[in-house]
Amino acid sequence: MANETGLSQPLGAHKAGNAEFSGTTISFEGDWTLDHYQHLSRQIEAPPKRAAGTKPDFSRLGRLDTAGASLMVRLLGANALIRALDHAQLPQEQRALVHAVAKAMEKPEPEAMSVNPVLAFLEQTGQQVVSFWQLTWLLAGFIGQTLSTLVFILPRPARWRLTPFVAAVHSTGLNALPIVALLTFLVGAVVAFLGATVLEDFGATIYTVNLVAFSFLREFGVLLAAILLAGRTASAFTAQIGAMKVNEELDAIRTLGLNPVELLVVPRVLAMMFSLPILTFIGMISGMIGGAVVCAFALDIPPSQFLAIVERDIALNHFLVGLAKAPVFAFLIAVIGCLEGFKVSGSAQSVGQHTTSSVVQSIFMVILLDSVAALFFMEMGW
Repeated sequence: MANETGLSQPLGAHKAGNAEFSGTTISFEGDWTLDHYQHLSRQIEAPPKRAAGTKPDFSRLGRLDTAGASLMVRLLGANALIRALDHAQLPQEQRALVHAVAKAMEKPEPEAMSVNPVLAFLEQTGQQVVSFWQLTWLLAGFIGQTLSTLVFILPRPARWRLTPFVAAVHSTGLNALPIVALLTFLVGAVVAFLGATVLEDFGATIYTVNLVAFSFLREFGVLLAAILLAGRTASAFTAQIGAMKVNEELDAIRTLGLNPVELLVVPRVLAMMFSLPILTFIGMISGMIGGAVVCAFALDIPPSQFLAIVERDIALNHFLVGLAKAPVFAFLIAVIGCLEGFKVSGSAQSVGQHTTSSVVQSIFMVILLDSVAALFFMEMGW
């Protein structure tokens, strides 16, 4: 690569190259060749501060090859060096060499892309729709796999795993009782306060009892319990299975010839379907107790009258409608939590991301299905 021009100058024919700064001029002296590359490279790594528009002077330049030309480009920049060649006192061969090296090292300025906001919005919307469809398709497949495994093992008591089932019931149901009871009690009190405030203007505060009982039997009891379990239990399922995948325990389970769905998913799903109806019932009772406390202290409606109004005006089907939604919600929450655990990749960051995703998806699906169920039951007159 050295001595490509084969030219020698009378001044400093074998002198190591140097760059001298003087005001806005930089003078290239001596040989800028591969033999002196290390010396020249160290010199241009930290050049003195100079003003913009520095002009090169090649009058004392000796020999030159592509290595030296590349150092000139690094020092001045490709565009500035190309512009300076028009007025430089250089032999034609050296001028052509510097121009070729500068062109090769020139970095084209990126073209500013004008993005149509409408097209960008449509593209983003399309990507989100495709992502949602892929997620729905994957969830439907996992639900089918879980149901097929359930159908396979239910007639075979020898394959039932009672210990994981009982442990999951303890963690999802028994440990969640206090928080569900407390939350629904407070929400029941708030609903009673709001109902009394609105109905007082119409002289119908007695109907606060109907409002509290109707709302908690049909909606709030099951909805609040399901949302609490979606945040508390679905995230736990995802973290547990995700940690097992990170530690390669799922691979070990498959190596032993065991089915991870049968071993890990089915006990959790059955435990959730067993626990959520009980928590829903507790939530209904706690919410109505909270409303009864507010009615007793703020509206002078004693508990005996509260119970009499509930028994007279609230039909049993409202309780059954609310309780019937609990197993469906429990199944979806457990399946989503387990599916996100299986989707975890081999990192702790992935565990956190999928844990968050499982909570969001579970709450979204619970509220979506509850809305659809409310419209369906209203149209059916149930």
